[in-house]
Amino acid sequence: MNFIDIIKKKRSGLELTDGEIDFLINGVTSASIPDYQLSAFLMAVCFNSMTAKETAKLTDAMAKSGDILDLSVFGALSADKHSTGGVGDKTTLIVAPIAASLGCKIAKMSGRALGHTGGTVDKLESIPGYKSELTPIEFINQVKDINLAVVGQSGLLAPADKALYALRDVTGTVESPPLIASSIMSKKLAAGAHNIVLDVKVGSGAFMHDIESAKELADMMCDIGKRCGRNVRAALTDMDTPLGYAIGNVLEVKEAIEVLGGRGPDDLREVSITLAGMLVASVRGVSDSEGIELAREALASGTAYKKFVDWIEHQGGDIRYITAPDMFGKATTVLQVVAECDGYIQSLNTELIGLSSTRLGAGRVDKKSKIDPLAGIILKKKTGEKVYPGEIIAELHSSTPELVAEACEIFKSSITYSDSVPERRPLIFEII
Repeated sequence: MNFIDIIKKKRSGLELTDGEIDFLINGVTSASIPDYQLSAFLMAVCFNSMTAKETAKLTDAMAKSGDILDLSVFGALSADKHSTGGVGDKTTLIVAPIAASLGCKIAKMSGRALGHTGGTVDKLESIPGYKSELTPIEFINQVKDINLAVVGQSGLLAPADKALYALRDVTGTVESPPLIASSIMSKKLAAGAHNIVLDVKVGSGAFMHDIESAKELADMMCDIGKRCGRNVRAALTDMDTPLGYAIGNVLEVKEAIEVLGGRGPDDLREVSITLAGMLVASVRGVSDSEGIELAREALASGTAYKKFVDWIEHQGGDIRYITAPDMFGKATTVLQVVAECDGYIQSLNTELIGLSSTRLGAGRVDKKSKIDPLAGIILKKKTGEKVYPGEIIAELHSSTPELVAEACEIFKSSITYSDSVPERRPLIFEII
């Protein structure tokens, strides 16, 4: 088989066979196809897209290019939740223990921060002692014991996707919907869960800025799951404003503990309950409304909080920090950002807020960057709220004082003021 013929075929908008897609992925994994040919192929896909059948086959082939986590021991009880990326999105810390307390087997691999979005593993590792690496036997046994384990993503999980994404990033081909969908879903398929709930973010802090694009992506990923024998659902949720009030690792862990303890921000609680309820509904075979009600009860009764403590303790975390969050301490530098006029916050550019938090040390500029677990932002005001000159809008936290001035300027540039109350966006746009 000649890869040039495959490039020409896709350039002409024709559907590739399963064999041609297998040839592509084998060539990516073995590095036998040169980057310049792969780049030409990716650009052809960007211009001509792929059929649903092609996209599902590409996803399956990428998933099988490396390690596959075998969760068959859990049957149809295995469940996973994935977010397309956001700011202040600490929902896994809440969703996982809620769902696990209701019988879902959550054997989850999560990522780290890169760019303006946070990473679940970084949040968990900010808890002293937490082990994000377990042996396969330890991982499975913990899920057998307590229904829940969350570890860092294996470097051998869908390696073909890693290679293709690196090329997409430098060839202007990231935005292709079938390439986005196959990238996300290949890792989810390789991670092994039968039931998958996707949290597809929409807004200035998300990859998809509008509802139409987000729905297209969600529909595509759900279709891939169905074609590959998985039960996949999706929720379109708002990311035009950060979720909750805390952005940054320790700050987000503390806010998640607040929600699990029956307090915390309404928006974070409601999104978490919805996602957990969808997982429960998928596993138990009940309606979403029944699953959501069960999730709400697990949170209100304290069952989910107990499961969270159990989870952290099983993975080596010092639970004194969970029961007494003040033990985490605070960053050495805290700068208050104040309102510059009288009016309403018309909008908060969430991507810029994420970049501000990253600059403070809460995220990574590149893969070698070291995380400051105490760095981040605490919002005091959010979109739609009334502000007066000099009133505190946010606190910027960092252990490196020289980073704060630049981060402050980035944060200030994220704010748009208005004389009137802005229209309120839905928190959850649609469940698919």
